Amino acid sequence: MPNDTTPKPPRQKGPNVWLDMDQKELDDAYDQAVYAPNQMKVQTRRDVSTARAREALGKPQRLKYGTPDIEGLDLFRAKTPNAPIVVYIHGGAWRRGVSADNHTPAEMFVAAGAHYLAADFSNIDDHQGDLLPMVDQVRRAVAWTWKNAREFGGDPKKLYVIGHSSGAHLTSCIITTDWAKDYGIPDDIIAGSLTCSGMYDLTPVRLSKRSEYVKFTDATVEKLSAMRHIDRINMPVVVGYGTEETPEFQRQAREFSAALKAAGKQHELVVGPGYNHFEIAETISNPYGLIGRRVLKMMGLGPG
Repeated sequence: MPNDTTPKPPRQKGPNVWLDMDQKELDDAYDQAVYAPNQMKVQTRRDVSTARAREALGKPQRLKYGTPDIEGLDLFRAKTPNAPIVVYIHGGAWRRGVSADNHTPAEMFVAAGAHYLAADFSNIDDHQGDLLPMVDQVRRAVAWTWKNAREFGGDPKKLYVIGHSSGAHLTSCIITTDWAKDYGIPDDIIAGSLTCSGMYDLTPVRLSKRSEYVKFTDATVEKLSAMRHIDRINMPVVVGYGTEETPEFQRQAREFSAALKAAGKQHELVVGPGYNHFEIAETISNPYGLIGRRVLKMMGLGPG
């Protein structure tokens, strides 16, 4: 049978559903696999580097911020007394990931003189598509860390929260928390933050195929879109993204940065030329990497 070399006709563009994107384009813009074909290779590197970090530092101490088994933090201690604290919020499209997969940054932060805690929390499927319980979990994890910092040799005045991907979205929810009203603690518990490759306005996300497993509501979009609560941000923020990420993840970062600038908030936008969504995450763990260097500088640690 002869090979059919007839070129396929170009895809017919449908009506716009968000900006100049039709439904498929918007769905693709919230699907990292479409724009990062090396996703599995990068995740393999992450698994290897996480295992090496545990070999170098030893098994982390498990701390509990809640009753369920998942509500815990993996602590890698710094040797410095009264050390700064980093809480890491992992990504995974709100559906995947556990703290044990995200120990790689511990080696850099511990070497720089900071405690590193990787937060564990439920995934969206555990909550039947409701994002609010996940946000409450990560907020409680940070509140618990602040309250108990002295117990593990940390400085509660130097508490930093960092996150990547959906973890950056959750981090943006953390830094826009009304702590006094909702948790009965001071509003200035966080000294600085990194949001890398995140989502800060859930309106377009609600229109994408992510709505197949996330039950977005008007209330959810309002409460959990950091763009609508910029006034609550009272700490320096590093915002990062790569130029090979999806167009929506790039736009979200640029517009979040622009909103912070317009509101007079202390922040820095870090753009990674040539980095896709997963590759830029690797730079968080490198003291000379694009993101790692900026975070250590914000903390007053490392090469600056």
